[in-house]
Amino acid sequence: MRIGVPREIKVHEYRVGLVPGGVRELVGAGHEVIVETGAGNGIGVDDAQYRAAGASIAATAADVFSRAELVVKVKEPQLAECEMLRPGQVLFTYLHLAADPAQAKALMKSGTTAIAYETVTAPNGSLPLLTPMSEVAGRMSIQVGAASLQKANGGYGVLLGGVPGVPPAKVVILGGGVAGTHAAEIAVGMRADVTIVDRSVNRLRELSAQFGSALQTAYSTTETIERLVRDADLVIGAVLVAGAAAPKLVTRAMLGTMKPGTVLVDISIDQGGCFETSKPTTHSDPTFVVDGIIHYCVANMPGAVPRTSTFALTNATLPYVRALADLGWQAALKRDPGLAGGLNVHGGEITHDVVARALGFQARPASLAAVR
Repeated sequence: MRIGVPREIKVHEYRVGLVPGGVRELVGAGHEVIVETGAGNGIGVDDAQYRAAGASIAATAADVFSRAELVVKVKEPQLAECEMLRPGQVLFTYLHLAADPAQAKALMKSGTTAIAYETVTAPNGSLPLLTPMSEVAGRMSIQVGAASLQKANGGYGVLLGGVPGVPPAKVVILGGGVAGTHAAEIAVGMRADVTIVDRSVNRLRELSAQFGSALQTAYSTTETIERLVRDADLVIGAVLVAGAAAPKLVTRAMLGTMKPGTVLVDISIDQGGCFETSKPTTHSDPTFVVDGIIHYCVANMPGAVPRTSTFALTNATLPYVRALADLGWQAALKRDPGLAGGLNVHGGEITHDVVARALGFQARPASLAAVR
């Protein structure tokens, strides 16, 4: 199979869909890999390294899209990229369609078969291709939150861990999944006063056992969230409903009860955000202020540390890329129901029920699409 890896064009996105080690594995299995020139520059990998691994180098993205049967990316295709997709071609990348109807319509119009990293599932129900980036984003959320709290950056002017005689900052983490747990790990390590909120009592028990007295836990209700954010210095939004838009847990009205200079970091922004006042931002202009509250809502947070992020992601995606290339997408999805869960668009229709409901479309079940 001909596998194409275009250079990412989203603002300040430096990751790449395959690293040379992955290229070598695919070429060794008899596949052809086409990489756009400069695609790996953001992670310190040049064209010569891709050539040494067996890839051919294409001069333009159009060359990659026109030749590839399987396109492997990191971020959702921008509208200009959607125009280069075609029927019979497979796209494998993050999509996050629930919060992006324009992209969904463009993919449907293209006729391509689009498989989303974020809805591929493992046998235990986890999301193996979302997990690596959730780990990165969770850890980063505390870094960027701590920086945003600095007075020069508009924040309240508190040090996350405090100092002897001065209390630490209060950090509230909404969501005890992968991103929230990794945020808690860093915040606890920086000696902040950390509370994590989740609606699963079992998950709260697990977190309590993991962190002990270093972490407080709270069951998620509107009253609990209102009370906790009122006193918080930093609030991390780490809520995920697979394939669906994130619930709005912090309302505009709640902002009025918070201290001016409090920081909100919305890891859930790819799925629409879990703060009512969230809107996507970029690494070049990451924050904005609403009612005196700092919002950090960068939609590709892991792109700021692209080398770490790329290797973490491609470690997880390569077995799936190999399966799609070795078997073809239909046979690969039939063999692996978890991979079939990643099918979001095929034949001009939305095939994932949760994504379709979020967009207000009628879904055609993936199981039927896979046998066409």
